[in-house]
Amino acid sequence: MNKKIFITLSFCATLLLGTSCSKQLTQLSSDNFNVNPSPLEVEGEKVPATITGQIPAKYFQKNAEVTITPYLVYGDKETASASLVLQGEKVRGNHQVVPYETGATVALPVSYDYVPEMMKSNLWLDFSVKQGNKTYALPRVMVAEGVIATATLASATTVKPAVTTDNFQRIINEKVEADIMFLINQTNVRADQINTAAMKEFNGAVKEANEDARREIKEINISSYASPEGGVKLNTRIAEGREQNTKKYLDKALKDNKVSDFGEYTSDFTAEDWEGFQKLVAESNIQDKDLILSVLSMYKDPEEREREIRNLSSVFDQLAQQILPQLRYSRLSATIEVIGKSDKEIETAYASDPSSLSIEEILYAATLTDNNDKKAEIYSTAAKIYPNDYRGFNNLGMCQFINQDYDAAEKNFNKAASLNPDSKEVQMNQGLISLIDKDYDKANVKFGNAAGVEELDDALAVYYINQGDVNAAKNSIGDSASNNAALAHILSKDYNSAKTTLASITNPDATTYYLMAILGARTNNDQMVTSNLRQAVKMDKSLAKRALNDKEFSKFNLSNVL
Repeated sequence: MNKKIFITLSFCATLLLGTSCSKQLTQLSSDNFNVNPSPLEVEGEKVPATITGQIPAKYFQKNAEVTITPYLVYGDKETASASLVLQGEKVRGNHQVVPYETGATVALPVSYDYVPEMMKSNLWLDFSVKQGNKTYALPRVMVAEGVIATATLASATTVKPAVTTDNFQRIINEKVEADIMFLINQTNVRADQINTAAMKEFNGAVKEANEDARREIKEINISSYASPEGGVKLNTRIAEGREQNTKKYLDKALKDNKVSDFGEYTSDFTAEDWEGFQKLVAESNIQDKDLILSVLSMYKDPEEREREIRNLSSVFDQLAQQILPQLRYSRLSATIEVIGKSDKEIETAYASDPSSLSIEEILYAATLTDNNDKKAEIYSTAAKIYPNDYRGFNNLGMCQFINQDYDAAEKNFNKAASLNPDSKEVQMNQGLISLIDKDYDKANVKFGNAAGVEELDDALAVYYINQGDVNAAKNSIGDSASNNAALAHILSKDYNSAKTTLASITNPDATTYYLMAILGARTNNDQMVTSNLRQAVKMDKSLAKRALNDKEFSKFNLSNVL
């Protein structure tokens, strides 16, 4: 062989075993890769997925180093996720080694910050190869198409803020009482007993109620008692005498005060008030009270009880001085209904002079209208007239939130919190503002402080969906009937519950019908898709563009719908 030819062949053989004459990698195809999920899907505010690649045997050259970069391409933009570097068996490095003889399975997790344009997108893999001193690129490979963005339909702006309620009552029950005390074994009503402050207050309240058109005396009652010492017959006569004399006194007092319009008038007596006796002993500081109470429980017969207690000579004097005198009385009680202003009267008073109304009446006035702007005006008035009551500020913020004036709403929620930092309703509403601001840590704290608030379920559904925790979202919604609750069911693939929830929404909007269409698509109900998409687009024309790009409807012909 010619010496020059031999040297050339030897040199090329060396290069083939080395670098520059090595065999270059060939193009891979989409068949070599699997993406889960495919299409991609929004979770929280991210688009995560896992790409699994199968590198064939005898493909990956021993001196090759390949960097795989996943790009999500949408419109005229593309966003890269973290790269994966693979290396051949002869490359010195710390990356995953792909054996030449067997190939390997590789996994590449990806994640992108979601933007709406990504609904219509493609996931491509970019390959950059380095072999010795050579670098080159393999053609890109498309491995997935589109992003399902159903989770982005969760909206904190549609959550109803928590209202702090009024305590207005149209009818309020009041009860006034006064006691007439008697001396031992006496039944006469003494002058000093009818001139006590309590008795004067009782008679005055009854007289005032009789003269006030907004007050009605529903019941007057007399209950008379005798202390449980002495025989039953004696005590019966004494208690009955106290009842009769007390009634004579009250009859005269009612007549003198010209009180004639009242409901039921009753009187009764208790001969031996053992129940009252037991209560007073239990509440006393008598040293042997446990012994006395034990005797009471042992003997059912009243005379046996009395006899045994008298035998306790060490304590009977204490009973006679501290307990028994309190059981010689008649109690007068009157139940009075206070009738508040009618709805019409409250509306008229608010229109003419809001300051004439109590805070409860003004807050109640806001419930008499369905107009959010009118409600806001009333709550603003409440905040001005009663600046120390947090409810006016909170409820004004609620109205501003509904009107999407979130800056104004936040100011009033914060003012309400400064007046009542423990209000769960205010805490929840501050959490809503944090949710809109995507301050999830703060929202989490505020919602934790608002446990038990009715409106919290819907807010938590949005919070957990935005966190990508679908199961927690579903578990938080309870019986809530809202778009956000239905969305939580859809994302967790509980389609029966989603259908029930959507059907229960009182005032369905465009999003409600759009969710119904998605539910139809996921359950292969073509008619459900088309009819609900038509209604959704009719109510919100912007949903037509979304539907065209929405991978939820990729299997359906929407040409006759949009």
